[in-house]
Amino acid sequence: GLFVSNSIWHHCPVDHRNSKIGFKMSGGLDALALKEEDVTKFLGCSTHLGAQNVDFQMEQYVYKRKPDGTYIFNLRKTWEKLLLAARAIAAIENPADISVISARPYGQRAVLKFASATGATPIAGRFTPGTFTNQIQAAFREPRLLVVTDPRTDHQPVTEASYVNIPVIALCNTDSPLKYVDIAIPCNNKGPQSIGLMWWLLAREVLRLRGTISREHPWDVMVDLYFYRDPEEAEKEEQTAIAEKSAVKDQTDQWQPDAAAPMRNRRSLTGPRKPCPYPSPWAVSSQWVALLLQVK
Repeated sequence: GLFVSNSIWHHCPVDHRNSKIGFKMSGGLDALALKEEDVTKFLGCSTHLGAQNVDFQMEQYVYKRKPDGTYIFNLRKTWEKLLLAARAIAAIENPADISVISARPYGQRAVLKFASATGATPIAGRFTPGTFTNQIQAAFREPRLLVVTDPRTDHQPVTEASYVNIPVIALCNTDSPLKYVDIAIPCNNKGPQSIGLMWWLLAREVLRLRGTISREHPWDVMVDLYFYRDPEEAEKEEQTAIAEKSAVKDQTDQWQPDAAAPMRNRRSLTGPRKPCPYPSPWAVSSQWVALLLQVK
């Protein structure tokens, strides 16, 4: 076991009923502490806003309730649980054994980006029942860890994970059920910006724990890449970009000479045409005609 001095034992809140010690994942280290820029991102993406209902197991993560009935998360506890989840993910030797799932459209892009950054296996969209339990299926897999966006929407993979003893990490709102969830990250899992930010922070922390990126420099991947994009808005942006490119091309073509200009104009620029040094085929044929007439 670990050696713990008497002073640490004295200051740690100990629950003698189940012998749990209140250690934090950050451990008092400055490198793992919650930074001001991360708090700004939390507030900007409304990660701290929960629902108007609360589950009795999620009450421990609630800081306060607004006058309109909306619950507010304690962001420090959100950060601690995020660090715990990142340490659990980084402990898996083969990243492909981690399944990240999102049935809701708001989290599908974030799940795919997280998988590409960390090497996990994504399941975006509908989860086929029996993927973890039915060995006859072509899509059968045996992951070592499961990460879901919403335990209520993704109830099928969470239930199957309980059948085959797979630990589950979930982004949980105040009203999310925690049945079969091993690590609950309290956050707003309804808003598209909040979901994208949580997956971005989780990917960044996993890469930092693995040593892929440094804590001294900011991650060069923008959080916007993890946000949900409306297909109609994306199509409008693409059409706007194509129209701008065509307008720029028309302007450049006005100042360039036309490639299909008449040959006479192009010859006038190069001067008079020189005679061909080889005899013309018509001249050779006329000589043969003259010889035939002489023979007759």
